[in-house]
Amino acid sequence: MRSRKKNIFIATCIIPTFALFSLIVIYPTIKTFSMSFYQWSGISQNAVFIGFKNYVDLFKDRTLIIAFKNTIFLILTVPIITMTLSLFFAAILTQFKLKGKNFYRTVFFFPNVLALVVISILWSQIYHPTMGILNSFLDTIGLEGLKQVWLGDEKVVMWAIVMTMVWQAVGYYMVMYIAGIDGIPKALYEAATVDGASGTRKFFSITIPMLWEVIRTTIIFMISSTLNMSFIFCRVMTAGGPNKSSEVLLTYMYNQAFQNANFGYAMAIAVVIFIFTVCLALISNRLTERRD
Repeated sequence: MRSRKKNIFIATCIIPTFALFSLIVIYPTIKTFSMSFYQWSGISQNAVFIGFKNYVDLFKDRTLIIAFKNTIFLILTVPIITMTLSLFFAAILTQFKLKGKNFYRTVFFFPNVLALVVISILWSQIYHPTMGILNSFLDTIGLEGLKQVWLGDEKVVMWAIVMTMVWQAVGYYMVMYIAGIDGIPKALYEAATVDGASGTRKFFSITIPMLWEVIRTTIIFMISSTLNMSFIFCRVMTAGGPNKSSEVLLTYMYNQAFQNANFGYAMAIAVVIFIFTVCLALISNRLTERRD
């Protein structure tokens, strides 16, 4: 009787949550997969089954190839730069005696309080070719040759977006790394100091190995968040321009669905993004796996 009551209690807790999860996640996912085989405007009730035509068209779509390359570029650069800077600042704030550590933590974390749209608009103004403070700063320090039309040059626009995304994310992951470093036994650092280890040696021989599980988790977070945030930053800052040079998978999917009324094709792109994200998570998890 006691076991039965326990099972009823567990079912009472799980079933409503699972039902809600099925309604807002599982069902839309299955529906996306099924509708990717149809030609559908998103408004009409008539959806025409066309089989794998949408997927065949994906391989012929030059804009999609550009969007895919840009997405890969963001996923490769943003997490690496973000993780490097976050670890660097976390190590400084935990291993060195600095005044006002809490102030620095707050300042670095502040961008995460702002909405992504606000950050996108803010940096669009910073990158403005005539009124932006970035070009003005380069003028002031005598580096006029480095001035750019940051969001209007096909060669530098993606790097401008990368720097914006890194600025937004560094503080968040820095706080996570600080929490992980604070959990490392101080005796390890004291013993290394007695043995004559330098700060750099302690960082690579103690901090990184002891923090590895946190790093693994944050890598997966960085990959998924970079993919998701790329839509807002590229949509607000450049709208995919100039000449589609900053188009990413999510913005292209959005354009196909809500501008071209081609929902079937957009859902095929969504399926590709889903598979691509899962593969990235599995690969990153496998590459960072190690024995304790």
